[in-house]
Amino acid sequence: MVTRKAVLMRLDPQATDTSGLRTALVGRLVSAGVLTDPRLRAALLRVRREVLLPHAYVRVSDPGADPVDWRLLDGSHPEDREEWLALIHGDESILLQRDGEPLDSLARGPVTGGHMTSMSSYTPATVEALQVLGLAPGLRYLELGTGPGVCLALAATITGPGLATGVERDAHMAAFARRNLDRLGVGATMAEGDALDGLEARASYDRIHSGIGVPCVPPAWVERLAPGGRLLTTLATRTPSWPGQLLVTRSHRGRDEAVLRGRPRGYRPMLGYRWLSALDHRARIKADPGTARPTPLAPPPDDAYGFWLAAAYLAPGLVRDFQARTMTIVAPEDDSWAVAGPADGTVRVHGPRDVWADLEDLHARWEEAGRPETYRVDLTDAAGDQHVASGTGPRALTWTLPRLASVPRPVP
Repeated sequence: MVTRKAVLMRLDPQATDTSGLRTALVGRLVSAGVLTDPRLRAALLRVRREVLLPHAYVRVSDPGADPVDWRLLDGSHPEDREEWLALIHGDESILLQRDGEPLDSLARGPVTGGHMTSMSSYTPATVEALQVLGLAPGLRYLELGTGPGVCLALAATITGPGLATGVERDAHMAAFARRNLDRLGVGATMAEGDALDGLEARASYDRIHSGIGVPCVPPAWVERLAPGGRLLTTLATRTPSWPGQLLVTRSHRGRDEAVLRGRPRGYRPMLGYRWLSALDHRARIKADPGTARPTPLAPPPDDAYGFWLAAAYLAPGLVRDFQARTMTIVAPEDDSWAVAGPADGTVRVHGPRDVWADLEDLHARWEEAGRPETYRVDLTDAAGDQHVASGTGPRALTWTLPRLASVPRPVP
């Protein structure tokens, strides 16, 4: 006989025992070699994700469809519960909010159109970021662009109550995260405000993590960093294909060292930032891949992150179509593209810009520079520019990061 209490237990996210799902999630991360920090492992086992992620959008449409069809899973509904629990304890990002909508009374079921404006982070990326920061009890932690608060909850569990603070610009998401974090009881603090301004009138922080991508490091973030502190952010390039991860370390004497490296994934860029897209060219490329020509450059491997990061800046205007069967690089603003193949030593090119020639030239320069995987960023320019270099000397790869002022900041 199923009692009323048993039914309520199934419907209440707080009441259900999900420890087995958390254990499975941690096991996968450990087996994959992603999770190595024992403190973070304990936090992942403790933090109940179902409290922070009580609903989730699932995309129904195929890639490229416009408008997009979605389905909202409500974790409190028995018909959604199994799928929702599996989703929020998986490795992928959880889609939570369309077009800045209020989050108090979303209706489950199908919905069409809109763009996702908030989501939880891809779990391995969250784990990597928190391990790079090296969290420990007693450290003061600041999360910029908190979203639903999963990363903040994990950090608060490690640092201790009252030491982890999040800043979220969207008023609906800030209230949503604050309420759920309070229910979780990890002692995290939420503030509504623009993450680009850091958090004014507060103490400095030992660890600062940005959940949004930025074209350069906002000076306010560096100002909030305590001696001995670390700041980690995604550097958003114009292409979603090749993000950068920037780690700023402040010595106990107050000197900053900033190291940039390419990564396979990064956080979504700040509002107002425009990514390039290969989507509008996909059908045309399929119909006409271009004219074949010989090339000395074999398609560089996906994990040559140092090369692809440099390409985002030094071969500007390019974006990769990861849905294509062979490596396809598009310059949408030049109506040009390159498709690797049809055989070894050949490439097909189309349009006024020889996209592959740009990559050939840059790859030769990257080889001459010693195949750098990391780059140093100088944050000390008196004019406010942030300069990147792979090293010293005439063969070093160098560029200057775009200024933050070049990105429009929407009115709240």
